Amino acid sequence: MAKFFVLLGPPGAGKGTQAQIISKKCGIPHISSGNIFRENLQNETELGLKAKSFMEKGELVPDDITIGMVEDRLDQKDCGNGALLDGFPRTPFQAKSLEMFLTEKGSKIASVPFIDVEEEELIERLSGRWTCRADGHVFHLKYNPPKEAGKCDFDGSELYQRTDDKRETVEQRIKVYFDQTAPLIDFYRERGLLAEIDGSKSIDDVTSELLEVVNCQ
Repeated sequence: MAKFFVLLGPPGAGKGTQAQIISKKCGIPHISSGNIFRENLQNETELGLKAKSFMEKGELVPDDITIGMVEDRLDQKDCGNGALLDGFPRTPFQAKSLEMFLTEKGSKIASVPFIDVEEEELIERLSGRWTCRADGHVFHLKYNPPKEAGKCDFDGSELYQRTDDKRETVEQRIKVYFDQTAPLIDFYRERGLLAEIDGSKSIDDVTSELLEVVNCQ
């Protein structure tokens, strides 16, 4: 049976890095909701055009359109052995729709790894990032500091902090994530599918735990 996984984790938990590793190790595609939207918009698919009409008005794209895009993607040949979903589902309603879709295909969600990191550590990871104005090189005040404060090691240009990386923005992003995702975490916990991973460990240790959960070493 094909193995489908839903990867959960707040901003700064290292989800993107781990998703690439798991995808490669398990030989299944990493499917992010952001990429699905971009592909449908760029290719001007029927669903993409419908989504665009809502986005242009600043409205949320309805669930049926989002779910339709994901289902189309999961029907593609490279998902024959499963897939690692990232950014979808976002709500219990979407999770139930995904459940029904996979059941009809004779498959199911195998597990839901949740990379959990304390809020203060997430804030430190994200708000410590500074970017060089010339070429976009990224530094971190704690994990990858520049040799000279405020200057890029590579081109000497000024380092600045993007709005997305400022503490107040980071705090809001994390709050929104947990507010929106808490019901989904409970949904999968009640089904016995949630596997909590300690995201404060090293990248290698987190990878090892994830590989045990998805069981495709």
